[in-house]
Amino acid sequence: MEKNPDVLIIGGGLAGLAAAIHLSRNNLKITLLEKSGYPRHKVCGEYISNEILPYLQWLDADVSALHPTNISKFEFTTHNGKAAKAKLPLGGFGISRYALDDFLCQKAVANNCTIIKETVTDVSFDDDLFTVTTSNQILKAKIVLGAFGKRSNVDQVLDRNFISKKSPWLAVKAHYSGTLDNDVVALHNFKGGYCGVSKVENNMINICYLADYATFKQYKNIEDYQQNVLYKNKHLKNVFENSTLLFDKPLTISQISFDKKQAVENHILMIGDTAGLIHPLCGNGMAMAIHSAKIASELILDYYSDEKISRELLEKNYTKEWKKHFGKRVFMGRILAQILTHKTITNILVAIVASFPGLLPAIIKQTHGKPIAIN
Repeated sequence: MEKNPDVLIIGGGLAGLAAAIHLSRNNLKITLLEKSGYPRHKVCGEYISNEILPYLQWLDADVSALHPTNISKFEFTTHNGKAAKAKLPLGGFGISRYALDDFLCQKAVANNCTIIKETVTDVSFDDDLFTVTTSNQILKAKIVLGAFGKRSNVDQVLDRNFISKKSPWLAVKAHYSGTLDNDVVALHNFKGGYCGVSKVENNMINICYLADYATFKQYKNIEDYQQNVLYKNKHLKNVFENSTLLFDKPLTISQISFDKKQAVENHILMIGDTAGLIHPLCGNGMAMAIHSAKIASELILDYYSDEKISRELLEKNYTKEWKKHFGKRVFMGRILAQILTHKTITNILVAIVASFPGLLPAIIKQTHGKPIAIN
């Protein structure tokens, strides 16, 4: 087992795995630490913008082998049933994290990446070297990438600013069987939250919603909450009543924070949701996570190939590039989230975009990027 890799990656979600594949293609020794095994389900919207396809193909990770659904349309509904529809500027595809994470893991292993199933208990930086401690071993590396997701014990170890603040958000996700158009990703508004619905592979329907915890806890269980709150939106009611749950029970995560995060902390380059989380209503978190892996990987390769590039310059360049590509998107996501929590404003907005068909695609573009350029 490689004890002193060139790059150590903490977290094996989309960003961590994409970075592992990218860096290992260029003959760096990569160790990835992930507390869970593969395949596994994760709370996620499971829609990815086509902007990421050129990069996935470059990584030799052709997702067409997983038979994703092709998504070209977007629908938004308010809790009182008003709807607005639009064609997605770039389109996208639906694929489960169960299939995609395992697929990328296999690619990383084929590239001779070392993947260790352990939980990180401590990270320290001294004398230009990281020491990462797990429950069973100690590893050292020149570079560490943080890809441990929305909220982790590693955030507590690093004492990141957002981790001490309580968040009002809870997310719920499950797969269903039922009848749904393959080419539509829908966002349904309800009191205290919003719900994403779209098809993934094998004709499964992914339903994932973000809910206000204060409202959620008023009900005895998830089913009771859905029937009393989500069903107020007739479109959501129709989806649930015509679908059959495929999980034993829905997955949930709480304390989801949308506070600002730093792209670099304690000299760790943060990628994916670890660097910054866009509101799920924007439907583009998966693409952003993979794109951030590309940015970090390219800068790390430059760092190792050019002795003139210091660690300080590496960190400065990554922070700059992260803000350049994602700063505006995350900001717009926060603005849209604030707007969509107000009933009257939401109704007015939907009425406006329904009257002006070109407006909704323009709004969507604010939280999506262009197809990733491969040099």
